[in-house]
Amino acid sequence: MSLVTQNNSGPVDAPVAPPKVVRQRRTRPGLLGLAVLLIALGGLGAAFAVTSVRATGSYLAVARPVEVGRVIGADDLVSVQVAGGQGLSPVPAKRIADVVGKRAAVSLIPGTLLTMRQLTDGPLLGAGQQQVSLGLDPARVPARKLHPGDKVLLIGTPARNDDSTDRATTTTRFPATVIDTYPPKSGDIVVYLALATRDVPAVVVLAAQDRVAVVLTEAA
Repeated sequence: MSLVTQNNSGPVDAPVAPPKVVRQRRTRPGLLGLAVLLIALGGLGAAFAVTSVRATGSYLAVARPVEVGRVIGADDLVSVQVAGGQGLSPVPAKRIADVVGKRAAVSLIPGTLLTMRQLTDGPLLGAGQQQVSLGLDPARVPARKLHPGDKVLLIGTPARNDDSTDRATTTTRFPATVIDTYPPKSGDIVVYLALATRDVPAVVVLAAQDRVAVVLTEAA
């Protein structure tokens, strides 16, 4: 029992409250390190997202239609600003000198970004060759998508009223090279082919009679 003294009065007996004991929180180093790591990763992720959105570059785009095999000029191209660009492989605008003078390996459509895979240094038609086009039902195309440079074999199929018992030996075959493909709105796929000049008349006649089968022999 302790004595408590009040002003202008004598000693008074009163209990004294014990001091409060404040427990100290134990800091777990593992949780602290995890928190720091999460904060750092969050900051890096935010910085990467901002950089990806804000990063822009100048790339070459097609300004006007360019047919397959035509030499590309500076007027066929335009410089555009593209944000981000991850997963794309467009040609930077500063490389325009590397593009002008090359030939279009495929049909170039205005408003699309240009890639080096769409270009070629050599002519698409070799000596003694001519270009022909075939309109084929998608089910008759030998691959989901034919690429420039693919080697194909055109096979003339027998006429419906042909009763010959030896059709296999009379079947005609014409080797050709794919120049380009185009899917029109009608649903058929147009295949542009480089064909030996001597074979062009026969293939044209077979195509008019819908008697041409296409076989892929070598992928580019």
